[in-house]
Amino acid sequence: MTTRLHLLCSASTSSVSSIAFPADEPLDARGRESLSMLSGRLPSCDIILRSPALRAAQTAEGLALDARVEPLLRDCDFGRWTGRSLAEIQAQAPEAVIDWLENPHAAPHGGESFADVMTRVGGWMDDLLAGSESVLAITHSFIIRAAIARALGAGPETFRHIDVAPLTRAKLSGGGGRWTLAALVSLRDER
Repeated sequence: MTTRLHLLCSASTSSVSSIAFPADEPLDARGRESLSMLSGRLPSCDIILRSPALRAAQTAEGLALDARVEPLLRDCDFGRWTGRSLAEIQAQAPEAVIDWLENPHAAPHGGESFADVMTRVGGWMDDLLAGSESVLAITHSFIIRAAIARALGAGPETFRHIDVAPLTRAKLSGGGGRWTLAALVSLRDER
């Protein structure tokens, strides 16, 4: 049995442009516009899921997808940093930012560490291996980075070495108790 997993990063928001820790925010004009060009370009899947976040809901709506909410696909909990820019945090607490970037188990913001996110996402992916469906999940960069690290058999220290832009799709296949990264493509560039 093989499980096919397509993870789609939600379209862009103002926090992407301003390099900020996202709150539950709507898509920006660029994000909404980019969705109109993608209609019909995603694979047909047995199950369509999305994060509970507004930006994931609006991405699904913009692609005319009826997606069920999956709480485990929520973005990283950035705690006290939520809604604030990286530049602001670096100016106020540079050592906390360095700790967060260098130690995958650190959560100086009071939210989740990279390791916490990877554990959550890894458990969700393991549960998917029990079936043989194709799954499309609209989620966030951190979740997709965790899934890629899991598929590669790498630890949470790899987070800072993976970049996932809005509307990037990771294609994974799972079977025999393991995952394989099949592709990582930007849907804006895949024409």
